[in-house]
Amino acid sequence: MRVIDEDGSQLGIMKRMDALNLAASRGLDLVEIAPTAEISVCRIMDYGKFKFEKSKKDREARKRQVVVELKEVQLSVRIGQHDLDTKFGHAKKFLEEGNKVKACLIFNRGREMVHMDLGYKMLERFVKMCEDLAVIEKPALREGRRITVILAPKKAKSEKTEKPSPAEAADK
Repeated sequence: MRVIDEDGSQLGIMKRMDALNLAASRGLDLVEIAPTAEISVCRIMDYGKFKFEKSKKDREARKRQVVVELKEVQLSVRIGQHDLDTKFGHAKKFLEEGNKVKACLIFNRGREMVHMDLGYKMLERFVKMCEDLAVIEKPALREGRRITVILAPKKAKSEKTEKPSPAEAADK
């Protein structure tokens, strides 16, 4: 097996028992890194310290990750303009926080079910209000007494990450 020192320098190819004795004499562990290689690769290291540092990095990564939640905004066919503006304000806040928004239009009474077209128009109006903040992730879908649409926040492109087109690069 090929043995690598704790510093990263190669000690060469040696027998398993010799590598184990060398690791034990240094008070460290012999860890197999690449078992499927033609000649298996092992490293002399403090395995407990390695596991601790790895778990510490994983915890830090979990702290930094952003969890996207699905927030719901309920609408009605007979909703007033002021109430619609209030619901839009809630949706705007959710989208700015980076969450997805599920806009649900609910038909409360049986006679409202006859006018499905009014429900689709109301949802379309709500989506138009949100179009500068969001994109439609899932289009309007009827589920029983509800019509739902899912909106996802638009990704804000920074100027640093945008690459100029070949035509713009040629002009410069």
